[in-house]
Amino acid sequence: MEEHFFQCPYCWEQISMLIDVSQNQQTYIEDCEICCNPIQVSITISDQQIVSFQAENIEQ
Repeated sequence: MEEHFFQCPYCWEQISMLIDVSQNQQTYIEDCEICCNPIQVSITISDQQIVSFQAENIEQ
């Protein structure tokens, strides 16, 4: 597991997330720990390193 810091696309606060670097591709929805809005997270891992990380708001 690796801790990754990023900015919430809703409230712009810096938040962190634990990422399982044993999975090459990951896409899921995680709620912001500050404002509780849903964030779609897409991650690409190569050699147990994060090579791509996107955190996007979900238009409701």
